[in-house]
Amino acid sequence: MEFDVLTLHPEMLIAPLDHSIIGRARREGLVKVGVHDIRAHGIGRHRQVDDTPYGGGAGMVMKVDVVVAAIEAVQREGSHVILTSPGGVPFNQSKAMDLSKMEHVVIVCGHYEGIDARVSGWIDEEVSIGDFVLTGGELPALVMIDAAARLIKGVLGNEDSSVEESFADGLLEHPQYTRPREFKGLIVPSVLVSGNHGKIAEWRKSRSIEKTEQIRPDLINKPPITEVS
Repeated sequence: MEFDVLTLHPEMLIAPLDHSIIGRARREGLVKVGVHDIRAHGIGRHRQVDDTPYGGGAGMVMKVDVVVAAIEAVQREGSHVILTSPGGVPFNQSKAMDLSKMEHVVIVCGHYEGIDARVSGWIDEEVSIGDFVLTGGELPALVMIDAAARLIKGVLGNEDSSVEESFADGLLEHPQYTRPREFKGLIVPSVLVSGNHGKIAEWRKSRSIEKTEQIRPDLINKPPITEVS
């Protein structure tokens, strides 16, 4: 799978993408991520990328000609182009799975007061990571890349780890424990050290349902996400 990210601030993306699981996946060739400076397509000697909005108003708007040039520089047949936007469709686990099955995803990081609306002709969808406003689309881009890439076969190493986690079966993940068995009076549930895998599965399922009902009751009646790779 390959990502190309278009941004005004490449430095916000380069370092995080070199670390942890995503960094390892890149080094092993499981995931490719290109980071491209939109300013390379800026206008004139000063590489202008934005201008004042027609009709007045505060802030600056990214120029359509600059952004489209940046998109066309990396776009190819079959590319899926995403614009990060607080007004986009919500990003969730199902969307992450959809992206993980694509060969090439281009993510355009919004900035300033937004991008000239005419860029929509080059965008397949706008995506939001939550009902809040950020200073730019770099963090949402990292979130989408991480969530999608970890679903690709071989990225996590342990293929079962993405099956039992939150949202995989439509519920929040059950509590997890490790050594020591007792810590300051807090003891790991005995069923988890019983060796009875059937009972352990039952306990995990019941705790998962209980946690979901308490924290995210809106998920209870949603269909489970069954595909992982």
